[in-house]
Amino acid sequence: MVPAGSFTMGDSSGDRNPLDGELPRHPVLLDAFTIDATTVTNADFARFVADTGYRTEAETWGFSAVFHLAVRAPASDLMRPAGGTPWWYGVRGADWAHPGGRDSSVDGLDDHPVVHVSWNDAVAYCAWAGRRLPTEAEWEYAARGGLESAKYPWGDQEPDVGGWRANIWQGSFPDRNTLDDGWLTTAPVRSYTPNGYGLWQPVGNVWEWCSDWFDPGYYARSPQRNPPGPKHGTSRVLRGGSYLCHDSYCNRYRNAARSQNTPDSSMGNAGFRTVALGGQAR
Repeated sequence: MVPAGSFTMGDSSGDRNPLDGELPRHPVLLDAFTIDATTVTNADFARFVADTGYRTEAETWGFSAVFHLAVRAPASDLMRPAGGTPWWYGVRGADWAHPGGRDSSVDGLDDHPVVHVSWNDAVAYCAWAGRRLPTEAEWEYAARGGLESAKYPWGDQEPDVGGWRANIWQGSFPDRNTLDDGWLTTAPVRSYTPNGYGLWQPVGNVWEWCSDWFDPGYYARSPQRNPPGPKHGTSRVLRGGSYLCHDSYCNRYRNAARSQNTPDSSMGNAGFRTVALGGQAR
């Protein structure tokens, strides 16, 4: 249970990305809610698929986005790199059960976060589970773990101080990962140390879908109590960063950092966690 309370939402460390709308800092009051201690795992998602026969959007389209060093597929399955991000390939046959492409599987990865799930896929899972996606405000409040103005869920120390605290990129992005923390892509969901509210890896590992539409100007007009996010938009909020984040180009593995993607997009570094419907414990 995350207790009802208030916090100041937005960037407090000065590390903001100007186009992401991390300002102005503003007070938010939230009712109590429960949130998953971890992101939804491959084992969790497999139970959902077995029970419902659900097909993800990546499976329906026949491809998804895979980081170039994680591709496990014949060369003939590779589509053109994404514009502006040549380290991403569209890979035919890549989906939640084949995260690197048709030559990969999730065998032995039951406790890793499910990836290649779109916002729409996440909402379908939530409906089956009797849950919902967190609002962006709920996500940030929970990620902070009771540390009001801290940069990270554990405080202000950088992730590599005293041993790695989050699964992010080590080395020179995007071609050389030194694997200092042991992981090229996802880590098991209960890696590192949980924050003050018991959340494991709210930053790093995988981006997490939130319920809100994305609008970089929303903070200036956000209601103070239980803000639901904008009523309209073209992309949905993602929070927390991923195993590909590195301070040389993407410092979004922070409590206040924001990102976005269209609700039908899927990629190998995004997943989700859920909260109780209506903010009530279960």
